[in-house]
Amino acid sequence: MATATPPPPGETTDAPEASPVSVPSSPPNALNTHSARAPSVPGVPLGDAEDAIPTAKTQTLLERVQSFRARNEKWEMAAFFFVGFAYDVLTLGRIDDTLSMVQQLVYLGVLASLLMLEQRYPEGVEPPKVLAKVWRWREDAIHFFYGSLLSSFTLFFFKSASGLVALLFLVVMFGLLVANELPRFRQLGPVVRMTLFSLCVSMYLAYVLPVLTGRLNVWIFLLALVLAAGVIYGMMRLLRRWGLMEGKALFRQVALPGFGLQVALLVLYLLRVLPPVPLSVTFSGVYHEVKRVNGPEGVEYHLSHQRPWWKFWQKGDQSFRVRAGDKVNYFVSVFAPAGFHDYSVYVQWYFDDPQKGWRSFFRKALNARGTGAEAGFRTYANLTNPAPGDWLAVLETEDGHEINRLSFSVEKDEGTDPRQFEVFVHKHDKRTK
Repeated sequence: MATATPPPPGETTDAPEASPVSVPSSPPNALNTHSARAPSVPGVPLGDAEDAIPTAKTQTLLERVQSFRARNEKWEMAAFFFVGFAYDVLTLGRIDDTLSMVQQLVYLGVLASLLMLEQRYPEGVEPPKVLAKVWRWREDAIHFFYGSLLSSFTLFFFKSASGLVALLFLVVMFGLLVANELPRFRQLGPVVRMTLFSLCVSMYLAYVLPVLTGRLNVWIFLLALVLAAGVIYGMMRLLRRWGLMEGKALFRQVALPGFGLQVALLVLYLLRVLPPVPLSVTFSGVYHEVKRVNGPEGVEYHLSHQRPWWKFWQKGDQSFRVRAGDKVNYFVSVFAPAGFHDYSVYVQWYFDDPQKGWRSFFRKALNARGTGAEAGFRTYANLTNPAPGDWLAVLETEDGHEINRLSFSVEKDEGTDPRQFEVFVHKHDKRTK
């Protein structure tokens, strides 16, 4: 039973006096409306019970896309990198293409300007109004230009590379190309950026000067490094004139990475690690016979071989079966830009002596010239009555930089029956001599 306690004398209250309330019981099978009513929520009318349930805001299509990108940032970066690299592979022109050389020069100029402006207007400093709207994209622009230049140079040097050491150099180049896309690498600061810039300028001049002069030797490479060093020195003078860097900071962030990279490239060149761009081998193989034929469309080379069909990966007779009087013919096509001066390449033969190991057999000079043909200038050298065993033919420049190498094995053929040779026809293009 409910009771109400009266207030003490002299004390008043605003609340109405409680009194016993009699609640009639609901009849059987009747709906109790009081117990079914939703609890009241402040500020919400009792009739809008569904409005009391919190709901998430529906995302727009753009928000869903941005959320997906945030969750898959690494995969997106990898996809853009490989798509960009594949695009460069498919669209990059010849190494002596004028448009490509001009485009890369423009990229280097814009890149140098961005690096200098970034020092003049660091974080917290308002850039000029003309740059205000695009300044926040400078980071992406810098790495776009680095990526485009590095991918081009990697492909050019890859075409001229041969041998394990040169391929290791290309692995380093490709590693820099990948690292350029990583956020952590981007945050390493001006030292890394100046190193990459010095590398790009040096490699650009290292292949452009031979194309323009039609010559390839150590003096042309030294000239490329001197000009690249002049670019770095000019940037140092400008930074000092602007009062942005002095003394140790200028040496540590610009001079040391810029000039240090060029010294490293010179050492690699003298050690014959750097590929001899712009020369490259477009085709090579070992054959029993090489014939020069005037075909209906120009000069053709008929290359005879006995390669089994299942050794599809071999180039001609790399498993050479020799009879008395046979010659091993090393056929090669060397690309050089149009207008390249006549030059000499050398074929160095090596034999794996069972008693003494690998030793140089002999070296032969082959005269070549820059025809500008896609197929390259075609020539060959031969080796008479080679001893059974493992052999290696290495094509080198005048100063010993390796352009191509091809290994083959020789075994005696004791047969006397007439041999059947297959003939591969190496055709010319319009500018092949």
